[in-house]
Amino acid sequence: MQIKQIIFDFGGVLIDWDPRYVYRQVFSTEEQVDYFLENICTHDWNEQQDAGRTLKEATELLVDQHPEHEEHIRMYYDRWTEMIGGAITENVEVLEQLAGAYPIYGLTNWSNETFPWAYKNFDFFQLMEGIVVSGDEKLKKPDRRIYETLLNRYGLEAPDSLFIDDNPRNIAAASEIGFKTIHLSPGTDLAKEINKLGLI
Repeated sequence: MQIKQIIFDFGGVLIDWDPRYVYRQVFSTEEQVDYFLENICTHDWNEQQDAGRTLKEATELLVDQHPEHEEHIRMYYDRWTEMIGGAITENVEVLEQLAGAYPIYGLTNWSNETFPWAYKNFDFFQLMEGIVVSGDEKLKKPDRRIYETLLNRYGLEAPDSLFIDDNPRNIAAASEIGFKTIHLSPGTDLAKEINKLGLI
């Protein structure tokens, strides 16, 4: 079936986000940064904010568990915007080329408290016909229901939709539903992958 629309994930695909940008400024070694992000402000903890938990609740939970790390825990969302390294230019250029020929949508795991800042600060969001934010839906990828929310809200069909994401779990879930997919793993050239599909 011919591709009729293209759906982008944001973090790691269109936007460079990495909490290390903050914690490298406050810890002396990379080992300390790794320890903190692997054991205190973990990826799994952050993902619960993507699923709708408030930043305040999440922060206080960790402060209660790790009071000795309170200063650095509070820094996570107090300095959240410093974790944004900017647009991933080469992928945004692909989006801009595609937007002239295909409807573009977004499907992101992102806190509904922090996403408005990103939406305001990156112009390419204006090229999208619609965006589904996990924090708004209280669902996050790879839960099948958030993909179905996107499809139902905008009247799309999975088999004629191309989904681009950097997380293999999210790609696997999308494939099971019937999306065509591009897994943007490290080293993947998105423009080449899009060219292979004959889209630009």
